[in-house]
Amino acid sequence: VFAVNGFLRVATGFDIGLSTKCVVIPKEMGMCHKIGYSEMRLPNLMGHTSMAEVILKSTTWQHLVHTDCHPHVRMFLCSLFAPICLDTFIHPCRSMCVAVRDSCAPVLLCHGHPWPDSLDCDRFPGDEDMCLASVTKEYKHLHKVLPRPACQTCPAVEEFFTHKRVLEAFCDSNFAVKVKLSKRRTVFDDQEYNIECQVEFITPGSLLPYETQSMIQQWLLINEKCTRRMTPTLRPMVYLLVGNIEGGIILVNQVYHWQRKDSQLTLATQKWRYHKCL
Repeated sequence: VFAVNGFLRVATGFDIGLSTKCVVIPKEMGMCHKIGYSEMRLPNLMGHTSMAEVILKSTTWQHLVHTDCHPHVRMFLCSLFAPICLDTFIHPCRSMCVAVRDSCAPVLLCHGHPWPDSLDCDRFPGDEDMCLASVTKEYKHLHKVLPRPACQTCPAVEEFFTHKRVLEAFCDSNFAVKVKLSKRRTVFDDQEYNIECQVEFITPGSLLPYETQSMIQQWLLINEKCTRRMTPTLRPMVYLLVGNIEGGIILVNQVYHWQRKDSQLTLATQKWRYHKCL
């Protein structure tokens, strides 16, 4: 039998009590699928009493989960929104909350939202109690720590340029990635982006292409204000993102609009193979 030392009250003052039931995690809660269990307790640890409320409140967090801002962001949020069906509630440990908050709060702030009071880490139990602990240290040993995208000022979208200027930018950069962006409206009247990445060139020894693709997708999700600027309409747009890795942070320095009528980017990517930087 699990024990949580009586920690069954959320910050809002909602008392969980004993009147909970097990229900299947709904399909609308995509972020809490494939997490090791399929049923959740209702009411949950956020004090949501109906499934409609759970779905509505949890979907606002799915975008943050997609940014992959911390290895345990899904586990942390799902333990609160869709707690596992056991004899009692198992909370995330305070250390897990702090680890997720420190990594993900800057991403939320980039989108104009502070870390919410409802997720104040002081409300969670210490690691000496029965709770979900963070394994970030072990994670770092088992997984290669990759450079991470961060919130940054949006680079201007360049429409007019020569292939020589683009080659100069290539010489000063670690990566250049061709992306195709489009967006659609979701059922919640929100905007969802479709991102297709293709590595056009990469400086030898800096990053592997598939890693670059994943990290550029994260950059576009974290810097949603930049992505929104690049997708003014629902029509797909193609860009070349050029940037550097500085101090473990991915920075996009140039954004070129790739238009069919303009062959300068095609020419630059072709010449790059034989180009000698000064």
